[in-house]
Amino acid sequence: MTMDISLTGKRESGDDRRLAIAQAARRIIVEKGLEGLRTRDIAARVGINIATLHYHVPSKEALVALVAESLRHDFKAQALRHPRSGKNGLEQLRLEFDDFRETVVEMPDLIIILTELVERARRDAVIAEIMLPMRDFWRNQFADIFRLGISDCSFRPDLDPEAAALISTGALSDCWRQPKLSLSLLDRVAAELERAFTR
Repeated sequence: MTMDISLTGKRESGDDRRLAIAQAARRIIVEKGLEGLRTRDIAARVGINIATLHYHVPSKEALVALVAESLRHDFKAQALRHPRSGKNGLEQLRLEFDDFRETVVEMPDLIIILTELVERARRDAVIAEIMLPMRDFWRNQFADIFRLGISDCSFRPDLDPEAAALISTGALSDCWRQPKLSLSLLDRVAAELERAFTR
């Protein structure tokens, strides 16, 4: 029987256990893809039995939601490290590009996991319900940046914020799908996008 005791001798909290499950699931998705995600493998990596795993994540939907929540947490932590307050639209756009570059360099697993989940969302309504709001949130962040930039005159006054947001997130998403993404190409894409939107 697996005990709920960590190496420090303390009983793990439910949050700690859920975090461990999310991290194990993420590692498996990176290694084997979403198709290779098996509850017994997750339980083995976390060091718990299947019943305990199902207590924390009773369904596939709950597991995907937990992984998505862990991704949101990582992106939120990244945004908090690079505050936007007091910056104009163009400065915020550059921060978005910098954050994306940082993710590619320092957290490439996040890109792999997101790609897996978004691709699966095209064929799975349950996963779409979890993942598409994340994608929409990202796109809406860009639209808000473009609206700000129009009002502070750092972007063209005739810019369509929703279309510009779709162009930006589409270009960045396509960059992360490249088998071997060159950082120089990513920087060139960001520079071209900036030129397209500024006065």
